[in-house]
Amino acid sequence: MIVGIGTDVCDLRRMRATLARRGERFAERVLGEQELAVFRARRARAEARGLAYVGTRFSAKEAFSKAIGLGIHWPMTWRGCEILNEAGGKPYVRLNGVLAQWFEARGWRAHVSVSDESDYAASFVVVEAVQAAGRP
Repeated sequence: MIVGIGTDVCDLRRMRATLARRGERFAERVLGEQELAVFRARRARAEARGLAYVGTRFSAKEAFSKAIGLGIHWPMTWRGCEILNEAGGKPYVRLNGVLAQWFEARGWRAHVSVSDESDYAASFVVVEAVQAAGRP
């Protein structure tokens, strides 16, 4: 059963300006440890690749926060939610800490899709109930 749907569009031009103004501090605030390592590697190869990566992650976290009905309010935090990729490239949501416990207690699963073009990144998240809350 679907319990929430979230979508978000991010203007990469604004993201570029924020990174120029605040430097890597912005990425460190928004990205989890594994995401930050990927961001740095992609940015080292090409600035545009790093920008697209941080933009899609920002957008996906916004979409996830909408799908779970919290927005960016406790226990939802930027670094508590990571959008990573499987070996084949498929993105997935990995939660950490209190957010992971909160989410798992509800018996939910998240599905995420991300996309980017030269000026925009877009994300779509569906959260479904896979088991009754509190049951294994």
